[in-house]
Amino acid sequence: MKMKPIPYGRQHITDEDIKAVVETLQSDFLTQGPKVAEFEKAFAAYIGAHYAVSVANGTAALHLCALALGVKAGTRVITTPITFAASANCILYAGGEVYFADVDPETALLDIQKVKTLIESKPAGYFSGIIPVDFAGYPVDLEAFRALADEHNLWIIEDACHAPGGYFVDANAQAQQCGNGQFADLAIFSFHPVKHIATGEGGMITTNRPDLYEQLLLLRTHGITKNLAQLHENHGGWYYEMQELGYNYRMPDMLTALGISQLKRADGGLKRRQEIARKYDEAFASHPQLKILNPAVYRNSEPEKEIFHAYHLYVILVEDRKGLYDYLKANQIHAQVHYIPVHTMPYYQSLGFKKGDFPMAEHYYEKCLSLPMFPTLQPEEQDFVIAKVLAYLNQ
Repeated sequence: MKMKPIPYGRQHITDEDIKAVVETLQSDFLTQGPKVAEFEKAFAAYIGAHYAVSVANGTAALHLCALALGVKAGTRVITTPITFAASANCILYAGGEVYFADVDPETALLDIQKVKTLIESKPAGYFSGIIPVDFAGYPVDLEAFRALADEHNLWIIEDACHAPGGYFVDANAQAQQCGNGQFADLAIFSFHPVKHIATGEGGMITTNRPDLYEQLLLLRTHGITKNLAQLHENHGGWYYEMQELGYNYRMPDMLTALGISQLKRADGGLKRRQEIARKYDEAFASHPQLKILNPAVYRNSEPEKEIFHAYHLYVILVEDRKGLYDYLKANQIHAQVHYIPVHTMPYYQSLGFKKGDFPMAEHYYEKCLSLPMFPTLQPEEQDFVIAKVLAYLNQ
């Protein structure tokens, strides 16, 4: 039987999703209506954060976070080279300066020891913040990053786009959900079609800080407010004021309606991702030519910390990545590479970065491949993927 093309990720749209969108299209509000607040409230509850602000996409979320935290010329921020470019670009959008630290080869997460060394190599107060990324759905040990940040008076933006529903267990044996605001000042999520919750485009910012929440609401909508408590003057019911230079980064009601519907089955999607990951693990764990990027606990922590991987991606490391990629593509399996190290991009090289700066990130990139991982991946499709991966490696 000829297999249909299998992508690395795919959205799942149900009749309930379509009904939710159609009902909103038939309502009085297409944007700035009640579905926006409903989605924000439901998402904050799901993540365990006090506040949530929906925005146009994950990149807009990062940009607004940078602005809310006061990034400007002279602000220096550390992030990882193994991420989508937006995690770094958001600092440049606001006029700040990006620094990278290398990754842990076992997880491809930002290496806290490398971050510590970088911070301590500069004068006190040189850096303002850190942007760690829950890469592939593997939660960053934000408890450790918070301790480092507090020591040096830094803020944290958690890029949790890959990890809604993921968590780690902290030193007090408490599960800490990615994006819940316990350790990061702000966290961001994406609702791109290949993410856990798909709205086409869309993003969310979560926080436990009321000051940042109010600032984000203002910046999201042109810097304009009609809130009576915030107005400098009041000419009547029509009156509004632009108090900041903001943006139109709103998420419309029909997309938030889709988000509400998708959120209702988010836990089911997580469970299915776990099942798919376990099946891959069993197939690949003992193969000498393949390494799985999913350790069960943090290294170098005392005691070791339990984690719950959200599995946005299932990443393997192989020597002949290009050969395997091409072989899978010839067999209608569309694997992907996450990511090309940001510091090797031509634009970032024009800023002074160069190949060789972060060897662990570059070594990871040479070998990484993301296999199909999405809740509607059928057992026979996964069997086909596994068979083709093994066939290539064993030839």
